[in-house]
Amino acid sequence: MAYKDSLLNRLKSARGHLDAVLRMVGEDTYCPEVMKQLSAVQGSLEQASRLVLRNHLETCVADAVRAGRTNEVVDELMEALRYDRVATGPARQTAKGRKRGVG
Repeated sequence: MAYKDSLLNRLKSARGHLDAVLRMVGEDTYCPEVMKQLSAVQGSLEQASRLVLRNHLETCVADAVRAGRTNEVVDELMEALRYDRVATGPARQTAKGRKRGVG
């Protein structure tokens, strides 16, 4: 299955970058270098998230719409997207200074 293989490869890539970050922190690597690796982790995870979303839209959502469950699947999708910062944007600050997700 191409989707599953691609997703696993992206997740393994993220894990590799995260392992590098852990090693770098343990070795007191210069902060900008650590930040660069953290950005790579985030990028890999965002790509994985987009891949999962695309697969979900092409399979589960399309099937639900064809079955007449449009409202149900839209509600489910909107709930799932609350956890995807790529789709919803960065967390925003509350009045008390804590980060809060959109919605």
